[in-house]
Amino acid sequence: MTTFVALGDSITLGIGDPIRLEPAPGRSKGARSWRGWAALLAETLPDPALHIVAGNGACMADLERDQLPAALQLRPDVASVVIGVNDTLRPNFDPDRIAAAAAHVVGALRAAGADVLTMRLPDPGRMLGLPEMLARPLARRAHQLNDVMDEVAQRFGTLHFDAAADALVHDPQMWAVDRLHPSERGHRHIARRFHAMLADAGHPVGPPPGAAPMNQPPSKAEQFAWMATKGTAWVVRRSTDLVPSLLAMAFAEWRAGGAPLAEPASGRDSASDAPAPVECEAA
Repeated sequence: MTTFVALGDSITLGIGDPIRLEPAPGRSKGARSWRGWAALLAETLPDPALHIVAGNGACMADLERDQLPAALQLRPDVASVVIGVNDTLRPNFDPDRIAAAAAHVVGALRAAGADVLTMRLPDPGRMLGLPEMLARPLARRAHQLNDVMDEVAQRFGTLHFDAAADALVHDPQMWAVDRLHPSERGHRHIARRFHAMLADAGHPVGPPPGAAPMNQPPSKAEQFAWMATKGTAWVVRRSTDLVPSLLAMAFAEWRAGGAPLAEPASGRDSASDAPAPVECEAA
């Protein structure tokens, strides 16, 4: 049996990749659930036992405090640590604290014998289409976060996917309607990239997940309904804390005369074509 424990936030929970559930007593017709890249990847592992301990809106501190103890109890053969965008969107962003937590989490998982999957993330300001004044401070934070994960990956020998250098990260087909989470196609690409890394590392795996979506995407009416309800609610929630924080960061950047930063390629897996998520709270 291969025990796969997935730590992280809503991207690992599979938001953006809905699947229709089979009819069952007490279940409404047409009910859906989330699947996502971790579930797709688990299907390729021999005799898999998937445990998703990720949480909506989680930051690195949540992962260290709550998810790591649960993950270690499960004695994983494979573990994933895909997280960080929530941290960049919080007013209390602290790269040193994030670095310490990330090192503790990944180090503990590696010491327990797990192969660990990690990811470099793209600039959330750019992905959300924010004006340059607001996007610039988020870009700086994204680069700091990626520096942290690069160092952790090198130190502990993780399988490190460079989504920040992904040429297709802006492809609309890779995104759900909220532009915050990958679509089914996007989740499949992430699963395929990690599958290739596990195979290259000598981990036993079956055939990779298919690249093309297998489920009918949400209709225009369903997409509109989501944006008019949950999407609007997300904007309202984030406007009360994120927007003031962004404005404060933008003002500080302006006073310092900061210039936009370009995301450098790390040189690891730069040819891969999987998108990375951008999200801050579960939608």
